[in-house]
Amino acid sequence: MIIKLSEHQLSIILASASLRRKQLLSDAGYEFKVVAADINESSLLAECLEPCEYAKKLALAKAKTVAAKYPDSLVIGADTIVDFNGQIIGKPTNAEDAERITRKLFSKPHKVITAVALVRLSDNTEIVESDITDVYPKKMTNEQLNEHIKSESWRDKAGAYAIQENGDEFVEKIEGSVTNVMGLPMELLHQLLQGFVD
Repeated sequence: MIIKLSEHQLSIILASASLRRKQLLSDAGYEFKVVAADINESSLLAECLEPCEYAKKLALAKAKTVAAKYPDSLVIGADTIVDFNGQIIGKPTNAEDAERITRKLFSKPHKVITAVALVRLSDNTEIVESDITDVYPKKMTNEQLNEHIKSESWRDKAGAYAIQENGDEFVEKIEGSVTNVMGLPMELLHQLLQGFVD
């Protein structure tokens, strides 16, 4: 279902520089502009939050940062992490880190969590929800792993892979939303946005 938000005088901002999130939102027919949030994500890791709560806190922080400059707009903040047995796995810092993460995650099933926050300061709107997808990986050979690291497709990706890129060949199956693994659970977001256009 395509919603033309402009018809409802609803100004939407995506508080993310992610090309994947922008593409998902565009493909769904939403009209919006992009204003990347500038926050220090690593500072929140020290708070020892549960994976889901950590993702929610980051998504909300991103939305609030941008909303402060655009109080009349509905700002969408999102954050994707991987939960590996309760351990939070974010984006790799370099190739060595990417290899360590990949070896770990592709050894057994893990969860991908994306939190979505909607913030509009003018009417005190603040909604934060999350979606969880279970990912069952295939066993990677050393050659496949080396090719994956060499390709650098892991850059800026939570868990060092992207399901819509070469991650597909390494995934046996998923249970849950595919777009959640891609960085923006569109089913959840559409449900949340529906409340603003009814």
